[in-house]
Amino acid sequence: MNKELNEVIKKLYQLEVNAEILKSNRPDLCDYQYNGTFDLAKIVHENPYEIGLKLKEALEKNIEVGKKFSKIECVKPGFLNFTLSDAYINEMLTDMIAEEKFAITMPKKETIVIDYGGANVAKPLHVGHLRPAIVGESIKRLLKYMNQDVIADVHLGDYGLQIGQVIYGLKEEGILPNEITIEKLSKIYPKISGLCKENDSIKEECASITKELQDGNAEYQDYFHSILEISKKDIKKMYDFLGVSFDLWLGESDAYTYIPSLTKELESLDLLKSSEGAKIIPVSEETDKIEIPPCIYQKSNGAYLYSTTDLATLYEREQDYHPNKVLYVADSRQGLHFTQVFRVAKKTNSLKNIECEFLGLGTINGSDGKPFKTRAGNTPRLEDLFLDIKTIFMNNEEHHTEYSESDLAKIINAIIKFADLQNNREKEYIFDIAKFSKTTGKTGPYILYTYLRTKKIIKNNENCIDNLSKTIYNVHDRNLRLKLLELNEIMQYAFKTRMPSVVANYLYEICVLVNAFYENNHINNLEENEKKKDWVTILNLTTNIIYTLLDILGMDAPSIM
Repeated sequence: MNKELNEVIKKLYQLEVNAEILKSNRPDLCDYQYNGTFDLAKIVHENPYEIGLKLKEALEKNIEVGKKFSKIECVKPGFLNFTLSDAYINEMLTDMIAEEKFAITMPKKETIVIDYGGANVAKPLHVGHLRPAIVGESIKRLLKYMNQDVIADVHLGDYGLQIGQVIYGLKEEGILPNEITIEKLSKIYPKISGLCKENDSIKEECASITKELQDGNAEYQDYFHSILEISKKDIKKMYDFLGVSFDLWLGESDAYTYIPSLTKELESLDLLKSSEGAKIIPVSEETDKIEIPPCIYQKSNGAYLYSTTDLATLYEREQDYHPNKVLYVADSRQGLHFTQVFRVAKKTNSLKNIECEFLGLGTINGSDGKPFKTRAGNTPRLEDLFLDIKTIFMNNEEHHTEYSESDLAKIINAIIKFADLQNNREKEYIFDIAKFSKTTGKTGPYILYTYLRTKKIIKNNENCIDNLSKTIYNVHDRNLRLKLLELNEIMQYAFKTRMPSVVANYLYEICVLVNAFYENNHINNLEENEKKKDWVTILNLTTNIIYTLLDILGMDAPSIM
């Protein structure tokens, strides 16, 4: 439609413009609206209303425009209002039903590595690990649905200072590598981490252990491999519960073999500079509005840092997968770190053609507006959080349904995920378990309940699924059909912005409209055959779309609600 409008403007005023018809913010008046007459008026020195009348008259002569719109109005002081025809709405919905993936326009296929999860080994997962896992998994699923070749890497933090601290603590308590358990690790890490903040000599000893581990110390390697094996098992258990999966279970340690080749390239390009015994890479640019310090590549004691392993990991990904893009889903507070890493990459020959994107995340906060903690003041382990949500949901559940453990797991997942994914990933949000566990309002249980309700109606009337007629029967019917037509635009925008919240909020809007639809349009006992077929067919399309969007958000429906 934008094409036809631009052609009319060019013909009438000899102007090349990028006119765009937008979704109306007054759906009670029209479906779409063009407000550009006011800008045109400044150029052609003509009254906006008169311009609108001319555009209306010219557009109404276009046969294709006539098929799409039942009404075009020009209202003072110069708005052009468009109302879609019922026949055209149903024609578009028929295409969505017939075509693969609802006739969504797919972007160019690329190979994309997505780095999310990022848990540190040697300690249990806690609430702070939720967002990278949930948001990253949803972005991965969105990319895959949009026909991208996606490789997901958990990129474990397994070679940093915390490993030296844990090894120090294990040795101090006389725990051998074959005696390590996740329970012992969960106690040792916070204990030694606290001591390092109080005692510089212990901190230096832990740093020394980390450096010797990186250099290949056999005893420390034995401890490391045992820690890694135990930690991976625990991490996988939590990710499995959340429905989060990865193609690669690599960590910082796996990138170490690539550091010599990367270092050789950086040296050949004269990028490494000496500073107080350390090796750094200046990355500041003249256009910077804030100071961007140099990227520290190697400490004065020879140890490598996160920036080194992230660069080496990028080098590894280029060697093994040749990606077009690499996406990093992590806490927004790591923004400076990734700015430094990306700028170094652009200075190299081997990495400069990879497009890197940092997808920052806000924090999950408690009711006090601070990062979420338990009443005891601790950051809760995921296992404990899952149990709390299960208890609160069952206490809130009005009908006290007898759920299987499998169904409860799906509901808990939906509570957690929809609570997170409905929010812009860049923003922090308050995690209110009681609120998010309700079956009404903007919650995961509400979405699941709506899906199961529509699915039941379809099952009871599946013999009525047929081709759509050209008719729309009432306002609730029309509102739902128009909302379904937004799917292509929504998916395009979500893909472009890497924002699962776009999908989540659209899903909620569909659920609100479909609830209004079947509360006002009683299908099961309807005797008007054509109307019943149309409504069952629309509900079937709606159910399929809800199922698809649930899957993109990583949510599974239980058998009952």
